[in-house]
Amino acid sequence: MNVGRIVLVGAPLGNPGDASTRMREALAGADIIAAEDTRRLQRLLKDVSVTPAGRVVSYFEGNEEKRTPELVAAALEGATVAVVTDGGMPSVSDPGYRLVRAALDAGLPVSAAPGPSAVTTALAVSGLPSDRFCFEGFLPRKPSERRARLAALATEARTLVFFEAPHRIGAALADLSSAFGADRPAAVCRELTKTYEEVRRATLGELVTWADAEPPRGEITLVIGGFVAGASARPTADALAAAVLAELAAGVDRKEAIAAIAREHGIPKREVYQAVLDHRS
Repeated sequence: MNVGRIVLVGAPLGNPGDASTRMREALAGADIIAAEDTRRLQRLLKDVSVTPAGRVVSYFEGNEEKRTPELVAAALEGATVAVVTDGGMPSVSDPGYRLVRAALDAGLPVSAAPGPSAVTTALAVSGLPSDRFCFEGFLPRKPSERRARLAALATEARTLVFFEAPHRIGAALADLSSAFGADRPAAVCRELTKTYEEVRRATLGELVTWADAEPPRGEITLVIGGFVAGASARPTADALAAAVLAELAAGVDRKEAIAAIAREHGIPKREVYQAVLDHRS
């Protein structure tokens, strides 16, 4: 039996000039193109002068679970399936991971035609250390969950990279400033490679003020400097309260949670307790 394969295709973040020769070949020759947005794919194909030989199907968060077995079945019958998202590499906070896992479980080969990545592009232009970093994807939408996540990351020494939606960027920056400290260096990278590309480098506190006055639009990647011992080492009250709430959500008794957070940061338990009380008021 002639077994097919899955090819993850890296697409330009916005500038068609970043399209690679391999991207063109992969999209032109695939039997099936699974696209996050078929309309955006058609614009990209026109921009890069590619006429696909195969059929185009939609593959996005809403139909990913249903369509994955269909694509795996097609590949098992010999089809080459190219996966492409609106920009960047599939499966990096975009559709693709579910298909990769299912294809590997079925014994199918999976390869990539590498391309642009908002994560590494933003990291490179941020001016922040790039030798060690971690990508955290999108922050939780619910404020309480977002604050708990940030509290857990407050002492992460590596540079942090996040994606964020424009309508949530103000709240996200405010919570980042509360959890990490207003003096933590950061960069808001907006509309990378596009006509209105902007990289705003400042402290978190300064970025909160900027976002309140000039709410940014477009696709946003956040890069945050890592924790440095001795620099704003004492966590904020909001960060302490969020850390306790995260422990409570994990089923830890409140008294034990307060004691654990106090030990972790080397501060009195009463300070943590007071932070929790202030957070509730």
